[in-house]
Amino acid sequence: MEFTTLGRTGFRVSVVGMGCGGASRLGQSYGNSEEQSIAVVRRAMELGINYIDTAEAYGTEEIVGKATAGVPRDQIFISTKKSPYKGDTPVSAAELIAGCEASLRRLGTDYVDVYHLHGPKAGQTQHVLEELVPALQTLKEQGKIRSTAISEHFSTDTEHAVMLDLFQQDVWDVAMVGYNILNQTARQTVFPITQARGIGTECMFAVRKAFSRPDHLLAVLADLVEKGEIPAAEIDLDNPLGFVLEESDAADLTEAAYRFCRYEPGLDIILMGTGNIHHLETNMNSLLRPPLPAPVTERLQRIFAHAISASGS
Repeated sequence: MEFTTLGRTGFRVSVVGMGCGGASRLGQSYGNSEEQSIAVVRRAMELGINYIDTAEAYGTEEIVGKATAGVPRDQIFISTKKSPYKGDTPVSAAELIAGCEASLRRLGTDYVDVYHLHGPKAGQTQHVLEELVPALQTLKEQGKIRSTAISEHFSTDTEHAVMLDLFQQDVWDVAMVGYNILNQTARQTVFPITQARGIGTECMFAVRKAFSRPDHLLAVLADLVEKGEIPAAEIDLDNPLGFVLEESDAADLTEAAYRFCRYEPGLDIILMGTGNIHHLETNMNSLLRPPLPAPVTERLQRIFAHAISASGS
């Protein structure tokens, strides 16, 4: 495993993070037993992954708690989240604090290393900054969280507008950012801020179904061409992104997508999620491989330089 420092937190974390949400939720979405999901998290730790990300909304905090029971607490970094709204109703400071305490009980720990406000949407910035940030600071003072974080609702905010609005206050130690081959907008807007302030970054959406389903990738690329976000002359719709595999040693587009994100200077941790141990091992091996050849990376950066509307889902 390779390790890096997560921004100003100073945490020495694995560059690969175990994501316990997404479509899979450690396989819980696809029929895994609790024991099978626990085994996936334990295998991740055996492979050297020391950063585990979950959330109240994922329903996997108890699984993480059982998987990490008995592991020295200072050897792992646990991240969880709570949404700032319930539907259209804002969550109060007291509810946020109670929610964090409930997460601690489910996780079986006295503190979490990274605590996110989970995916705030447009129009929620003022409530987050005025009501919930002070509650986060209280939790930090009480030792229940070690760092304050924000994640974004990338599937509906592909240009990071809400995150950039929340950056008006320098109160975030960590940010979970949507980024992948198809949408590199964070490089121009988010990463200059996170790098200047020492905000640690986690990459979500490195791989979504566009990279594992050729039909979906074709549809996404055709839409981007139609919108004028990518140059038609650069894309062969009969062989979408075929040059990536032809001009590199990547086994498939999923591996290439992971490697593309892994070596983006603005990112610290690349999150990946699965409920299958073989899939876990394959993904981890992809993330620990060398960068894609420079001409391939540069061509991908050029093609998608103005792509703003795709999330990869």
